[in-house]
Amino acid sequence: MSKELLLAYYGDDFTGSTDALEFLCRAGAKAILFIEPPTKEQLQSFPDLDAYGVAGKTRSLSPDEMEQVLIPAFEQIKATGAKHVHYKVCSTFDSSPTIGSIGKAIDCGSKVFGNRFVPVIGGMPALGRFCAFGNLFAKMGIGSEGEYYRLDRHPSMSKHPVTPMNESDLRIHLGKQTRQSIGLIDFVQQKTNNIDEWEINDEVVLLDLISMSHFEKIGFWLNYNQRETPLFSVGPSSVEMALGRYWNKIGLLQEKNEWDEIEKSNNLLVVSGSCSPITAAQIAWAKTNGFEEVIIDAVAICNNDVDASIYKQVTELLLQQRNVIVHTGDKQTQNLPSEKLGTALGLIAKNAVEQTGIKRVVVAGGDTSSYAARAMNIEAVEMIASLVKGAPLCKAHSKNKSINGLEVNFKGGQVGPENYFTLYQTPKEFNTNNR
Repeated sequence: MSKELLLAYYGDDFTGSTDALEFLCRAGAKAILFIEPPTKEQLQSFPDLDAYGVAGKTRSLSPDEMEQVLIPAFEQIKATGAKHVHYKVCSTFDSSPTIGSIGKAIDCGSKVFGNRFVPVIGGMPALGRFCAFGNLFAKMGIGSEGEYYRLDRHPSMSKHPVTPMNESDLRIHLGKQTRQSIGLIDFVQQKTNNIDEWEINDEVVLLDLISMSHFEKIGFWLNYNQRETPLFSVGPSSVEMALGRYWNKIGLLQEKNEWDEIEKSNNLLVVSGSCSPITAAQIAWAKTNGFEEVIIDAVAICNNDVDASIYKQVTELLLQQRNVIVHTGDKQTQNLPSEKLGTALGLIAKNAVEQTGIKRVVVAGGDTSSYAARAMNIEAVEMIASLVKGAPLCKAHSKNKSINGLEVNFKGGQVGPENYFTLYQTPKEFNTNNR
């Protein structure tokens, strides 16, 4: 490496990892997102990097499986010398003591990095998430006009099929996942400009975040607490935004607000494993606006390989220059294995790109996205445009010549307005309005 790495992060799924990538790039950082922790040789092939991320899949793993993945990943990240290391989680903190445990990730990070305490940033106002007195509130959807709810009363997150959020106080929620003591620096305490007065008496410290104006101060605080070893922190992409705002203020990075125009796509493929009502509404909108749908039997796919007829149907529609959405339908209510469903969707997308040469694909669903990306032979992505905050359009790097250079967007279930998929089919007009 020819430059000192400002930050490295490990995301618990692919959609959340591209979210963090976007806010790093918006801050002006040269950054790339890898599927697996990069080797020294891989990093040397990107000599101008300021930061990098790893798109993990720990959101769908058990605590024991998480430990087996995270300890070696954190050790490898630590060896790169990044000043900050961030475990990136969903902005709604969806997790449980048995699946995607954020507490287990905190324990693993504490073991590897040995910091005096682990900061946890509790909100992300840029995405409609606010943490006040330790309690998390979230808008219904990201980039939409939805209403705000306390997390345990959120119409979608409180009914998540894998990790339903039945507690809004993040100290209680995370306290069920780790034995470490959890303190709070609330937004009232944060009003003082003397950060030495921000009391730290616990092994884990949760920070409120309720206003865009708080980012710079939190970024300063994070940098202040980064000493000789990397500072390990946990939270949504507010970590990248806070540090980015601070780096912009001191002139280390120059904020980026303009992106290249993105051409209209002749046709678009969407593959969705999301059970979110937000995504369901987006699929309904797309169907009434010219998209063809291919409904797959998710239970059958999770028990067997993808039926060849699905490949054929998707390919034929794309060759007819139609926009296509492949999804599991509104009858799919079972809690199915993310690995099997995500892999199946990824194989469908990979085959479609290889057979038709389409240039743009959208993958919807946080739990399944990491497996879909791997099935598509994607090794890394870099951001090329911002259409909806939290879900950038990226360019894929792959040894598969058909996939290399593919424009791909990974979106979480809660992300985007109702017309989301049509924006990625004809983004030019939206690009202008979104700047």
